[in-house]
Amino acid sequence: MKPAQCRLGVLSVSLLSGRKRNIYRDTETTEAAPRRLLSVVLVLCFAAAPVFSQGRATPKPRAYSGSLTITTEPNAIVWIDEIRRGVTDASGVLALQKVSAGRHTLRVRALGFKEVTVPLLAGRRSQPVKLLRSSDQAELAFQQAEDAREKARDDASRQAAAELYRATLKLRAAYPAAHVGLARVLLDLNKFQEAMEEIEAARRSRPVYAEASAVEGRINREAAFTDEAIKSFRRSIREAKGFQPEAHVGLARVLEDKGQLDEAIAEFRKALDQLSDSEPVIYQLLGAAYEKQQKFKEAVVAYEKYLELAPNGTLAPALRSIIEQLRRDAAGQEIIP
Repeated sequence: MKPAQCRLGVLSVSLLSGRKRNIYRDTETTEAAPRRLLSVVLVLCFAAAPVFSQGRATPKPRAYSGSLTITTEPNAIVWIDEIRRGVTDASGVLALQKVSAGRHTLRVRALGFKEVTVPLLAGRRSQPVKLLRSSDQAELAFQQAEDAREKARDDASRQAAAELYRATLKLRAAYPAAHVGLARVLLDLNKFQEAMEEIEAARRSRPVYAEASAVEGRINREAAFTDEAIKSFRRSIREAKGFQPEAHVGLARVLEDKGQLDEAIAEFRKALDQLSDSEPVIYQLLGAAYEKQQKFKEAVVAYEKYLELAPNGTLAPALRSIIEQLRRDAAGQEIIP
């Protein structure tokens, strides 16, 4: 069964970084799932975990403390441990239903306000975060650039976002996050060399930078430098002390490209554990990898998890249309946990 090429707009980590770990909103070319998916145009709006051996997952159970309500400014972006978890509503509230037990770091950003990072103590059920207006012109320009990049849907809007990042860097040359944001835009524009130059610029003021290494890995993958991509993703994971879902997803996709499906599945599962089910698209990628192994029951489980988390997601109709066929293919198979 030969895989085919398709375009996947993957929600970005930041695959999902700060910047939605943009794993996951950036557009990449990827190996598609087997034939039954080829008739479907997959358009999507793009992590320290189990140890795998002999191609099987031995997942370490993750304890969850329950729900958490963040109260701050309206339309504020919320990250927990650098994983983007959502945006507050018009009243400034974001309710999260799945937060792992233990201490965390909470980061909040709203346009026009100074970004705040605070510790999130174990067991908290609510967390107010007061934001103050910012007069820092570089920070304000950076916020506009980030907002423009996330909303960009064509090359013209991406070019406009790139100019906003460049304006930010004119105001503050040593701004690593702005260099990485610009690198992401340039990657979307297929300007690989320019994107890599921005990653190098980010490292000049922040030598150890897990997000920069993850984006470097994506640049190398898109440029077909497979070995370099693997090195970049593994460095990103080391720099983040294991917690870097964008790099785990990126590494999984490179390994999948190389036909190393057991290893790819292991990396997808690590990313899923770290993302706390905040990125349903990873379940689709995991299901596609299982399909390539002809492990149809496992594929069904992954696809059904996507549907549970995103019943109205862009992929939902396509996945519903293939699950029954997969179930027929899975008859007589045993699910490998």
